[in-house]
Parts: sequence; structure tokens; C-alpha cells
Amino acid sequence: MWLVCATLVVMRTPEVSVGFAQQDREIQPWVAPRTPYGHPDIQGVWTNATMTPLERPADLANQEFLSEAEVRERESLARTQREQQLVPGRTRLQRLPKGSPIAGYNGAIWSAARGIVDTRRTSMVIDPPDGRVPLRVEAEARRDYLVANRTDSYSNMSVYTRCITRGVPGSMIPNFYNDGNHILQTSDYVAILYEMIGEARLIPLDGRSAISSAIGLWMGDSRGRWEGETLVVETTNFSGKGWITPNQNARRMLGVPASRDLHVVERFTRVSEDVLEWRVTVDDPQMYTRPWTLELPLTRNPQYDLYEYACHEGNYSVANSLRGARVKEKAAKD
Repeated sequence: MWLVCATLVVMRTPEVSVGFAQQDREIQPWVAPRTPYGHPDIQGVWTNATMTPLERPADLANQEFLSEAEVRERESLARTQREQQLVPGRTRLQRLPKGSPIAGYNGAIWSAARGIVDTRRTSMVIDPPDGRVPLRVEAEARRDYLVANRTDSYSNMSVYTRCITRGVPGSMIPNFYNDGNHILQTSDYVAILYEMIGEARLIPLDGRSAISSAIGLWMGDSRGRWEGETLVVETTNFSGKGWITPNQNARRMLGVPASRDLHVVERFTRVSEDVLEWRVTVDDPQMYTRPWTLELPLTRNPQYDLYEYACHEGNYSVANSLRGARVKEKAAKD
């Protein structure tokens, strides 16, 4: 299970007084191991698998946390639904019911059963307090247009569907499969290899200036710095062509664009041996009425293997979707 607070180490020092032993407890916070150059060591493979949604569901509108009983009930129901939808043997393809959250994938691709984050939060979004992203009306209108007209042109589809990128912070937000994120460090860089789409992100730590604001990048231009135990990464200079989170579990956020004004601040803090807290503040005045923040604890898994994400090699969905839409349009005219 995941933790979001530092693991505490309790040191017991026995002392003898008045003929009997007394124990004096000294509580010390857990401190991350260091790299050879003195930075907190956040290297390794960290998985982001969770069934906790990005935004708080409507049925939990006024509830920030679940009880332990509610967690058990929801996780049990999710396991049952998953078992009913997956093909026995985990190898054959299966046509799933319309509206199935698993889309077209079966057990050969679908990740293992997952649970709710150990904090028992009802959403990854922790600010605003209602657990909902403060969308502007204009952003909702653009989202609705893109989702409703995805087959008009490839340019209306997400760049994730087109195998280009999931962007920032979308690349770390959980999907239904490919949960691995491999972090590596040197004295001057932090590198993140995302299993999904196989993107590699290089984050310089040497204090260099940002690139010209005239240049827009798919993943933005990132600059990192250490603030005590936390790696702070600020990213600007986005292309304005992506979506904020093109993942299947994004729900009402699916299709919300990321403008050139997007500014993302990430904080990576290793709070225990196997937990890396990832906290992100997103600011984009064109899309949101105020900045918003999400939090997700990532779990270290040394046994996890990142597989090649050969997206373009087998990506027939874009061409087939466009071709199918043209067939329907022609049939309607005949």
C-alpha cells in the first residue's frame, strides 16, 4: 500500500532508574539515501497504478477521504468487474460491452488489479478542495468540440492517440496499463523514461536559462532544482498543440487543450523507501480560472520491467477511424 507521509524510525534507548528500566523514545524522520553528489536518491522504477480518479466523483462530492470499509468495498467491486470483463487465460481477444472502461484490451495488456491510494483520498486533485479542476467555459467548449469531432480530422484527435506524446503532466498520470516510470540521476540531470509511448525526458539541474519563449515544445522546456529533500521541476514553453491529460481515465478532462501559456510545477519527494510523492501544480489562464494541484504517490518496484511501447508500428486506429467516418458520410449522402 502507498504512504504519503514520511516513515518514522523509532529509536528505543533503555535507561535504568529507581530500580527499573525506562524506555526513552526518540522519533526521527525518515531521510532519503543520497547519491554520490549529495542529492536525495530518487532513482529507480516507480509505478503509478491506482484506481483513484483524477477528479472527485459526483457521488463523493463532499467527501475528501474514504473510510477503510469504503476502500475495501470499492476495491472488491473493481476486482469483480475486472474478472467478469477479462477473458479466461488472459490471451484471447474479447468484444466488450459498449461503454466498458477497459476499451478493447484484454488481460494480456491490462495491468494487474489496482487499488485506491493509501491516503484514501477520493481524487488525485487536492486543490481546489472540492477535488475538481476549475475549468473555464471556453475550455469546456473546446473540449466538447474536439471530442465530438475527433473523426473529422487527425488534428482533432489527441496527440496521445497519434503516438506523439502524453505531455506534462499527462505522462505521469495513470492509465490502464504500462505503469512504469524509470528515473535516473546525474549531478546535472534527472532523466525520466515513461513506459507509455516510451518518451525520455531530460531535466537539467545546472541553473541554465530557459529557451526562447518563441519556441514551443511538445513536452515543454523543463528546469529542475533541489529544495532540501524535494526536486522541483518547472516547465514552460509548451507547443499549445497537446491536451492536458489524454488518458482514458481523464473523464471530463479528456480533450481539454494545453495552451502556450501552460506552466507546470512538479515536486518529487521520496518520503519512504518505496514511496515517491509526486505533487503537481498546473497553471494555464486560458483554460482554468485558477491554478490547481494534484498529488499521487508513486511506488518503487525493482522487479517491474518497462516494455517497448511500439505505438506507431501497430497504430491503425487513426487511419481506421478517419476511414470509417468517411464511409459513414458517404452512406448518408447515398
